[in-house]
Amino acid sequence: MSNLKRPLESLPTQISAQIMTHIREEGLVEGAHMSAQSLADRFGVSRSPVQKALAQLVADKVVRHEPKRGFFVTGEGLTIASRSDSNDPLAETYLQIADDRLRGELPDVVSEAALRERYDLTQADLRSLLLRMQMEGWLHKRRGYGWMFHEMLTTPDGLEQTYRLRAALEPAILLEPGFRLDPKVLNQLIEVEKRMLDGEIDTASIESLYARGVNFHEALAEASGNPFMLDSLRRVNQVRRLLAYRSMVDRSRYYGQAREHLEILDLISRGSMVEASVAMRHHLGSVMVSLQRIEPLLR
Repeated sequence: MSNLKRPLESLPTQISAQIMTHIREEGLVEGAHMSAQSLADRFGVSRSPVQKALAQLVADKVVRHEPKRGFFVTGEGLTIASRSDSNDPLAETYLQIADDRLRGELPDVVSEAALRERYDLTQADLRSLLLRMQMEGWLHKRRGYGWMFHEMLTTPDGLEQTYRLRAALEPAILLEPGFRLDPKVLNQLIEVEKRMLDGEIDTASIESLYARGVNFHEALAEASGNPFMLDSLRRVNQVRRLLAYRSMVDRSRYYGQAREHLEILDLISRGSMVEASVAMRHHLGSVMVSLQRIEPLLR
């Protein structure tokens, strides 16, 4: 079990951390089945690193493997996954790097030596942070030397533009003729929102809060059966990540957002898709109003 605290030194180990977050945020129960292919699809990677990550978690007794049946969450895994992620010792540094990038204090291309010196990091901690940022899609390893930051939104106006795009896209997602939200996914989304309202809004890390919102909206896009809509939303969520982190200074607004998510899910469960579409448009409009109120903090 001590292996769970090892540095994230490889892609499979990074994915194993994402699987732990997935177990917690989706409210999985003991004995819940996890498919390597579905996890690969969720994280946007091939099956190979997912299989290796699951093997690591089997060794840590977080999941168990049954031949010809797959992987299942264990009771010990639930105990570990339920722990708050707000105590990550690298969380503050991670957010400082994001903030420095937004402020233009980091160049497009950086060396590992420069990052180690600037943030006073060990090689293992730096590697952990670089892998995490690479998995989240805001930098990549250059051939031969250094790391390059991807293009990200750096102005509040850009963040508002993404919400206007989403206000056009996401209500339409709910009206797609092939829309079907799996009942299990529906129940998982409901449980996540209920846990948020029960206090996790105040205790979860801002990265986790962002991931939960992204998971909610992308799950609905996936249920549309329209891969172009899902791809468009994923691209928007990737480029808005850093500004979205900064906008999370006011956690109180997430209580209203969680209640609105539950309202949308309730309408979907009753097959009231037109009403759900209207509720989604209202929800995204409310978020834009909230962003306008805190815009000075984003500059």
